[in-house]
Amino acid sequence: MEKFGYLAMLAFTIVGSFWLEIALKVGVLARFKRALISILPAAIFFLLWDAYAIHAKHWRFDSHQILGIYGPLNIPIEEYLFFIIVPLAAIMTLEAVRAVKKHWLMGDER
Repeated sequence: MEKFGYLAMLAFTIVGSFWLEIALKVGVLARFKRALISILPAAIFFLLWDAYAIHAKHWRFDSHQILGIYGPLNIPIEEYLFFIIVPLAAIMTLEAVRAVKKHWLMGDER
């Protein structure tokens, strides 16, 4: 059961914030391409950083808390999911505040 530790954290993040998509109709998933364009540059940078740190043995992932499925660059699948799910949750939270605050502009709308 311990091997689902990282996935449990990701599931908690989904449960904790993705309800905003439905309850407040924030529309982040409806604009998924826009979200990915925002997320991917940072995700790529941090995944490369992860790959370097793993290779240099600066850090590792606890094999007891991950599934043991590795993607490119010897990075666990959970880490790839982290760099999509957590930023999406952050964007949903930001958009939820904007939905509640009505007149809180971020700079890309007039």
